[in-house]
Amino acid sequence: MTQSRTHSALETAASTAIGFAVSWAATPFILAAFGYTAGAATAFGITVVYTVLSLVRGYVVRRLFNRLHKVNGSTT
Repeated sequence: MTQSRTHSALETAASTAIGFAVSWAATPFILAAFGYTAGAATAFGITVVYTVLSLVRGYVVRRLFNRLHKVNGSTT
């Protein structure tokens, strides 16, 4: 049984939403460790860019694995 596209997107979005919160909180501290300063708005902007990339990556990888699963005829 394969996962529907909608379910793939929803699962990826939920996982990424959690990552978004963690990343937004961590970004100012990580940048400070490298000698940069970032306020909440800058950290938010940086986090949004990486979150969009993460959503696309997660969805594409999941769909690729589902496609490979179908092609190989795997039942597990």
